[in-house]
Amino acid sequence: MRVRDVMTTPVLSTHPGTPLREAALVLAREGVSGLPVVDDSGAVVGVLSEADIVAKEGRPHRRDGVLGWLLEPADPWLEERLGATAVGDAMSAPALTIGPDRTVTEAATVMTEEGVNRLPVIEDGRLVGLVTRADLVRAFVRGDDEIRDEIKNEVIRETLWIDPSGLDVTVTDGHARIEGTVASQTEVDLLERFARRVPGVVDVTTDVVAKA
Repeated sequence: MRVRDVMTTPVLSTHPGTPLREAALVLAREGVSGLPVVDDSGAVVGVLSEADIVAKEGRPHRRDGVLGWLLEPADPWLEERLGATAVGDAMSAPALTIGPDRTVTEAATVMTEEGVNRLPVIEDGRLVGLVTRADLVRAFVRGDDEIRDEIKNEVIRETLWIDPSGLDVTVTDGHARIEGTVASQTEVDLLERFARRVPGVVDVTTDVVAKA
């Protein structure tokens, strides 16, 4: 499964020159926790999250977050600070991004290793989507038939270029089993390694024989 299959599109975004209060109101109104920041040329230059606003304003992170302040009676200090500060002063930069044709496993690895909750999706230098941890969770909760089809088509046929007619793939409760014959021992080894990367796969058992 690719990032383009799970990403959100069209994407809400903001600009480095946008007042921080205005961007915070978008987060609150739309119920999202972060926005890609795009410059005049359309390039992604950063990401603004609720955590960035909290850190910038130097206020304690209350249970309902900094956005909760925007929905409560006016806080004069916060009103003044948010109104005078631009998104570009608070955003996290440079932005970590990913391409639409990368696998969701790769996206999950980047998010885990870098400690981020979202990745802008970039194609030809332009923002085309946004993938979040929630998107990845949904991707990993999949039916056995969908998992089996991805192993047969994307792994066996498209990635490893193996003729799938010599292989039988079954998936039960996320446990994949691959049986049959392939051309070489290298293909035997790659089959299990790549099948394990398919979202939703719990375990892989192979009973595959190499012709040579």
